[in-house]
Amino acid sequence: MLDIMGNMDIGFPNLGLYLKDLPSGFSVFGFWIAFYGICIAIGVMAGILMAARMAKVTGQNPEIYWDFAIYAIIFSVIGARLYYVAFEWDYYKNDLMQIFNTRNGGLAIYGAVIGAFLTGFVYCKIKKLNPLQIIDTGVYGLILGQAIGRWGNFFNREVFGGYTDGLFAMRIPVSAVRDRSDITADIAAHMSESTNYIQVHPTFLYESVWNLLVLGAMLLYRKRQKFHGEIMLLYLGGYGLGRFIIEGIRTDRLLIPGTDIAVSQLLALICFVGAIIADVVVRIVLKKKGINPMTTNFPEKVEESGAESTEKEENATENTEEVEETLSIDENDESK
Repeated sequence: MLDIMGNMDIGFPNLGLYLKDLPSGFSVFGFWIAFYGICIAIGVMAGILMAARMAKVTGQNPEIYWDFAIYAIIFSVIGARLYYVAFEWDYYKNDLMQIFNTRNGGLAIYGAVIGAFLTGFVYCKIKKLNPLQIIDTGVYGLILGQAIGRWGNFFNREVFGGYTDGLFAMRIPVSAVRDRSDITADIAAHMSESTNYIQVHPTFLYESVWNLLVLGAMLLYRKRQKFHGEIMLLYLGGYGLGRFIIEGIRTDRLLIPGTDIAVSQLLALICFVGAIIADVVVRIVLKKKGINPMTTNFPEKVEESGAESTEKEENATENTEEVEETLSIDENDESK
């Protein structure tokens, strides 16, 4: 590996991999298109396709998820931005217009998740659908989208951890680091005077791989699912566990104001523990009551057509007449 890296180079020395002049985006007619945005867009599309596919596999109407995705995308972006701004308020309070400037980054995945979940419950309430089944299906696409979207951080040279000399250690030039405050004293202490790069944990990679493993676990467990909402809990617990560990490595953590506690790490721990407790409690309750909620698929509500309604009324009338005839015969027999 070179001691002096090009401004747009990225290296993985212990893997023998060196990427030279890797841009963060490209220009089209003077308009800059970042690979970060492209990764997010690919992740969103892949997530919708995944959810629609799982809907078909489980006997649901895939169109529901294409319709829901429109609202989910909008409110997920809003949630992601509000979450980030809330915990970086000291930066935005003196220039409120910067809140709307997302081209410089500032989207938090947990805010997007919260936005998507809230949108899901509201959407199901309006459409008279079972929210647990809908979210169970949607989280397959959500975790896949997260896994793909994380690669946007790779192109942005952000979301990395502290110094490491492990197998996946990543080198990036200091000049390419998006936010210099992410370079901790420990990282700087491992820099040689003759080099212009830092060597760090590629936490975006760790999280992307972890998300794919969680997706695999969700797919394997699907046929063993005990109740609607359990896949959602598997997502919350699985992602929460990985995020809790990885967040502890990152150097760009959002902190709870006045503390050294990373808000996403705390939220991840709550999700992990809460998912386990919720799963155990629901299983116990269902076992005691002898209920098997998976026998009901909660299909999309369909209004009866006029013809179907008339046919049912005619059948009901015929059945009533048959019962009356039978009763009449029984009365005659008794009189005899």
